[in-house]
Amino acid sequence: MLTKFETKSNRVKGLSFHSQRPWILASLHSGVIQLWDYRMGTLIDRFDEHDGPVRGVHFHRTQPLFVSGGDDYKIKVWNYKMHRCLFTLLGHLDYIRTVQFHNEYPWIVSASDDQTIRIWNWQSRTCISVLTGHNHYVMCASFHPKEDLVVSASLDQTVRVWDIGALRKKTVSPADDILRLTQMNTDLFGGVDAVVKYVLEGHDRGVNWAAFHPSLPLIVSGADDRQVKLWRMNDTKAWEVDTLRGHMNNVSCVMFHAKQDIIVSNSEDKSIRVWDVTKRTGVQTFRREHDRFWILAAHPEMNLLAAGHDSGMIVFKLERERPAFSVSGDSIFYTKDRFLRFYEFSTQKDIQLIPIRRPGSTTLNQGPRTLSYSPTENAVLICSDVDGGSYELYIIPKDSVGRSDTAQDAKRGAGGCALFVARNRFAVLDKSNNQVLVKNLKNEIVKKSSLPVATDAIFYAGTGNLLCRAEDRVVIFDLQQRTVLGDLQTPFVKYVVWSNDMESVALLSKHAIIIANKRLVHRCTLHETIRVKSGAWDDNGVFIYTTLNHIKYCLPNGDNGIIRTLDVPIYITKVSGNTIYCLDRDGKNRAIAIDATEYVFKLSLLRKKYDNVMSMIRNSQLCGQAMIAYLQQKGFPEVALHFVRDERTRFNLALESGNIQIAVASAKEIDEKDHWYRLGVEALRQGNASIVEYAYQRTKNFERLSFLYLITGNMDKLSKMLRIAELKNDVMGQFHNALYLGDIQERVKILESAGHLPLAYVTAAVHGLTETAERLEAELGDNAPALPAGKKRSLLMPPAPISCSGDWPLLRVMKGIFEGGLDNVGKGGPEEEEDEADGANWGEDLDIVDVDGQNHVEVIEDGEVEEGDEEEGGWDLEDLELPPELENSSAVANSRTSAFVAPSPGMPVSQIWIQKSSLAGEHAAAGNFDTAMRLLSRQLGIKNFAPLKPFFLELHSGSHTYLRAFSSAPVISLALEKGWTESASPNVRSPPALVYKFAQLDEKLRSAYKATTDGKFSEALRLFLNILHTIPLVVVESRREVDEVKELIVVAKEYVLGLRMEVRRKELRNNAVQQQELAAYFTHCNLQKVHLRLALLNAMSVCFKGGNYATAASFARRLLETDPPATQASKARQVLQACEKNMKDANQLNYDFRNPFVVCGATFVPIYRGQKDVACPYCTSRFVPAIEGQLCTVCDLAVVGADASGLLCSAAQMR
Repeated sequence: MLTKFETKSNRVKGLSFHSQRPWILASLHSGVIQLWDYRMGTLIDRFDEHDGPVRGVHFHRTQPLFVSGGDDYKIKVWNYKMHRCLFTLLGHLDYIRTVQFHNEYPWIVSASDDQTIRIWNWQSRTCISVLTGHNHYVMCASFHPKEDLVVSASLDQTVRVWDIGALRKKTVSPADDILRLTQMNTDLFGGVDAVVKYVLEGHDRGVNWAAFHPSLPLIVSGADDRQVKLWRMNDTKAWEVDTLRGHMNNVSCVMFHAKQDIIVSNSEDKSIRVWDVTKRTGVQTFRREHDRFWILAAHPEMNLLAAGHDSGMIVFKLERERPAFSVSGDSIFYTKDRFLRFYEFSTQKDIQLIPIRRPGSTTLNQGPRTLSYSPTENAVLICSDVDGGSYELYIIPKDSVGRSDTAQDAKRGAGGCALFVARNRFAVLDKSNNQVLVKNLKNEIVKKSSLPVATDAIFYAGTGNLLCRAEDRVVIFDLQQRTVLGDLQTPFVKYVVWSNDMESVALLSKHAIIIANKRLVHRCTLHETIRVKSGAWDDNGVFIYTTLNHIKYCLPNGDNGIIRTLDVPIYITKVSGNTIYCLDRDGKNRAIAIDATEYVFKLSLLRKKYDNVMSMIRNSQLCGQAMIAYLQQKGFPEVALHFVRDERTRFNLALESGNIQIAVASAKEIDEKDHWYRLGVEALRQGNASIVEYAYQRTKNFERLSFLYLITGNMDKLSKMLRIAELKNDVMGQFHNALYLGDIQERVKILESAGHLPLAYVTAAVHGLTETAERLEAELGDNAPALPAGKKRSLLMPPAPISCSGDWPLLRVMKGIFEGGLDNVGKGGPEEEEDEADGANWGEDLDIVDVDGQNHVEVIEDGEVEEGDEEEGGWDLEDLELPPELENSSAVANSRTSAFVAPSPGMPVSQIWIQKSSLAGEHAAAGNFDTAMRLLSRQLGIKNFAPLKPFFLELHSGSHTYLRAFSSAPVISLALEKGWTESASPNVRSPPALVYKFAQLDEKLRSAYKATTDGKFSEALRLFLNILHTIPLVVVESRREVDEVKELIVVAKEYVLGLRMEVRRKELRNNAVQQQELAAYFTHCNLQKVHLRLALLNAMSVCFKGGNYATAASFARRLLETDPPATQASKARQVLQACEKNMKDANQLNYDFRNPFVVCGATFVPIYRGQKDVACPYCTSRFVPAIEGQLCTVCDLAVVGADASGLLCSAAQMR
């Protein structure tokens, strides 16, 4: 059995596959219907309107509908696109066992414990036929896939086949008057739309299931007599063919396999059995340890089965569908239908070569697994799982066309892995001795070599070399030198694909691809959520691979993307140009055309082949948000600019690439305040003061303008800003500008006019304006403030700016590789020159920008720059009034020499941390609290994040350090990585260093134990809760530590529950009965022996004082069983002696120590074995069903009964 998907849930009673999508419906004993994507392994939706168990569920073949039937006597038809129930069909009087849609007609058939089968029309929403005849519960009913028949199974020990031909005619034929009359009569006096055709008797107990064969006139049934029976039928009669015995308990479900001559059955004996229809024998058995099986379902199109059991369901295949193949140059050798075949890629010629033996064994999965070809000797090695792993060596005749069906006598040997390592030598893995046997074409051993690691499979790694796979690593082993050439830690590798030049290798595991060189030096690792199926290298060194539903590419640096989607899985054999050659699951060769433009473009960027990049931009239709995002991420926003016409996107890219001119043009088109503000920020970062000034003017941001003039030392324009503030009657603006200018008189005047006479007086007096100060003092009289004595006065003047020349000094660099070359895309002639000049002047053209007469306060005046030059003396050069065309050409020449290219920031480390991590602790450390919360909600059902807030903040601050550069510069944040060393590559990022470690939890646990021993229950409770709140954010290395973390959750949960009960008991002063109950429950928590003794001693004392002597005696006995210290033992014996004189209880307690129970974490009442309960998905505390949906009172984090995937605290869990 190849398990593809598994769920954990309540008992699954009904299953149904969707015919097109990778979905499966599971109806549960709890009343919930779950819709799963078995390919992605995710729960898509849940439907819970039924009251009680839902035993039957079925998808419609073409419509977005499914039907369900439950113990509430209701049949519900649902629309899964609308996420709701469309209508309910009422009529059955007891539990409904199965429901099924008809393949063609708008019918539903249902079987019920009311001993009837009903056929409903789901379009008219009416019952169109009731099939009566069974005299016990009808356990199942289903339509024949092609004929007008229904088969049903009942606990009356019979299987019945019903003919519904009349019902079909009534539905299809146009009813004339006579027909309508007869129809009316049959409706009134009991219809004959469905009649019993055969009654199949032979089972000794109730029959649980019966099913038709998809094409042959066969029926299979399974019953409580533990037998599976096979029946045949013809037009007149039906009879028993054979009985299949082997199940040890009631057979729950049985069905024919759609594509193979086998029967699959499952049973309450916890097994699934596969039977050969032709030989009538058992082929294989799959068992579960604790779960009984209840239901089977088969996919209508694919080779998939599903089985529901007590604690969930599994989706599985019985046999591998991957054909064994080997590519050699322009051809491929592969196996199909007991033949070795040859296919030539260039001519697409497909030839059958020779027949190969089929195993005589009866078990499944015995077909060829791998194939190895030697072109010089024209020999083929085929490996399979026959006899625990064996190989067969065939020599292909030169003139072989393989029409004969007799297989040549192949040379055989034991060994699951065999492959050619040289022209006429092949290697066979001997697992038992961990060695490789090198053999010649006569199947004789030539050489033996011990392997350097415990190897479970070998792969080809060049002539004379083997790639050996261990559990967690692969090594390349030289058979001649007997040395290890390379070693790499990997997840479990399933397939190995070498590039044509043998320089690169792709190691394919279930959910990951590792790219390495020929010495196994790691290049990159790719993680996929969907299973990886196959791959091949193209001529450019790009790895093309397939998952279950996509063809994808992987560049040498690890960047990947989707080429196209797939309807069915394929296995790539070769990639040539824009064509992918592959085999499908039926063993057919297919050629698929792909568009390689995207990955060739990215590869050219990666390899710095900028000529190719520019020609592709000019000639191809590359576009889309993904491509723009990729170019941004890789530091080529200036290239992305040429794909974009949307002004807002152009604006963002221009800012990112530092292209202020394009940003200005886009800002003009958009003309929104926010964009002008962002333009101002970027221009200020570049030191382009003129653009900053223009942006502030456009938004009328006078405060920022004033400050800009202050830091650039433009006092004239500051004076004008003072006048503008005066005109606008902006008192604060006036005062600020006067302060910036150092104009004392203006400040005094402003304060006086605003009515702040004391402040005006102090300002005038301090700065030596004697006359003004005297006048103001006279006005204030006695209210004049006294100036502090002995203080030294100084004039408050702003510091002089370092540079007063407008723009700050700009970094001069050579023009970027794409500048100019790409600016000309789509343009022609002389216009190209002008646009290039405009784009390259980097902040020299403010006058051009400002001349368009915008509606803002004009502050800039001509001739201001020259004033500085006059003061300097120096070269007495005057501006020449040159013709405009000459000025333009000089600008062009200037732009070609150099330009400013702002360096683009790389991806923050915190973003790299979360890209491929599903660990909440790492997301919190990176500062992505929202994704951390979503992960915890999905994994552990956590909804209350208030207790976790301090932990989140500590994780984030603890995984970063902060450096101060200058007093005026912002603090620089540096990410701290786990296990960083100076020799570490700057391109490979490690996960974050976390402040919470598992070792710290051990220390906290010891402290909590000590507090419990000392009787400091509140302190102990706080410490155990702290442990429970820290664990969701802890990250550990190994699977062993994961198990220890899970054990720690259980320990902390038990103590929190017990301590909460003890704290509650101490609060109950007046309720002696409840005090005794809580003390008793405390003894049933899973505690350390020393604490259990104290709890038993406490419960014994409380019950003895309360007069419950029998209960106190039971605690005394339990205490003595723990081998207590002498003082405790003495006290227990005294109590036991006293109680034995009067073994009675004064009060009736809700406590039975003989019946195993757990304590409800919210109500503190016992939940005895067999009673229903719900659990917290995180701490696993148990609760009475009424608490479902409420916050867990033990951990104070998760919602009771919530669906959750489970704790994820280590990268090892994801491998």
